[in-house]
Amino acid sequence: MIRAQEIWKKFGRHEALRGLNLSIAEGSAFALIGSNGAGKTTAIKILMNIFEPSRGRATVMGVDSRSLSPRELRQIGYVSESQDMPDRLTVQQYLDYLRPFYGKAWDPELEASTLGLLRLPLDRRIGDLSHGMRMKMALACALPYRPKLLVLDEPFSGLDPLVRDEFMEGLIRQAGEMTVLISSHELGEIENFATHVGFLDEGRLMFEESMSDLTDRFREVHVTLENQAAAPDPLPRDWLSVKAVGSVVTFVDARFSEDALGEKIRSLLNGVRRIDIQPMALRSIFTALARAARDGVTA
Repeated sequence: MIRAQEIWKKFGRHEALRGLNLSIAEGSAFALIGSNGAGKTTAIKILMNIFEPSRGRATVMGVDSRSLSPRELRQIGYVSESQDMPDRLTVQQYLDYLRPFYGKAWDPELEASTLGLLRLPLDRRIGDLSHGMRMKMALACALPYRPKLLVLDEPFSGLDPLVRDEFMEGLIRQAGEMTVLISSHELGEIENFATHVGFLDEGRLMFEESMSDLTDRFREVHVTLENQAAAPDPLPRDWLSVKAVGSVVTFVDARFSEDALGEKIRSLLNGVRRIDIQPMALRSIFTALARAARDGVTA
């Protein structure tokens, strides 16, 4: 569905993207994660032909992103936290305006059910909507024509928990019918939705893999020792966020193998009394990766 090949983007002297390679399969829900300024929005805007790459090439649905025509755009839904909509129109007027552009592809029943689910006031001017209502409005405009690709750029920014839940409920009801690319800091909201994840840091994609593979290979480990704890030196490359406090050494194992971990710990630490291993949520994994990237470590 999407392929980026050696994408570079410069703004003056700043390199927002540096050799981005990305592949998103049809039918997947791909989460692009990274710290503020990592290049997530720039990457999405290049894919949507809002920005042109300085070097490299991107294709969307087999078409060069710089040559997307109305035919392809009718199959793409785009929702952004900074999306422009005509403030003077009401919700109903704007939907009436959009509907003819999509012809038979626009599903009136899906439109009605989405509006009901998101509780949008049809007679209110868009300019009078709260930020959360505007985001729900953008989603309500993107779903009724059943796009093959839905692109969501920080859709949860500034939304309260109830609005986020309603937004996700509206999205999940149609998720199986389309490919989704989502960039978000609200990792808890997308953890059970995304099938694949890519980690972007300072314009470079550090990795992309399935969500199941990512969560399978990360574990939080607590090692209790008989004596005062000290971190091994040098540290194993796949041990992140290593801390030694009292008699306990804690770390994140980025290449977890249940069979090999115990033997490895005992070869590096003396007097091991107990090893506790816990699975990690996506937010905790992201925090460990971001800290490692800041310290120049690749997991």
